Amino acid sequence: QVQLVESGGRLVQAGDSLRLSCVVSGRTRSNDAMGWFRRAPGKEREFVAGILWSSQITQYSDSVKGRFTISRLNIWNLNTVYLQMNNLKPEDTAVYYCAANARGGGLSSADSAYDYWGQGTQVTVSS
Repeated sequence: QVQLVESGGRLVQAGDSLRLSCVVSGRTRSNDAMGWFRRAPGKEREFVAGILWSSQITQYSDSVKGRFTISRLNIWNLNTVYLQMNNLKPEDTAVYYCAANARGGGLSSADSAYDYWGQGTQVTVSS
């Protein structure tokens, strides 16, 4: 069982930066993948970024490539996944979700590949 708790979302202005955090507790394995997704009002949930836990290979959606950075940190068995968001735009407004793929198989942008989800954190970007 894996538990995910996101934090860091808030109201910011266009052009600002923000870092989201996702604390991961429970069993994780070296071949697990972590992802960030988002759901904007009236839209379907979409992939934002993903990272393989062991190799730290990353993947980004075209809409955030060059502006967002996903990373992970393990200190004293506390696992945390970050999403650094720079040059935020109003279209980045959404609820952001952290997700864990505990089945292996590499990175995926499909939400069906992820087994565990956090409760989400709201990011609002004003123009």
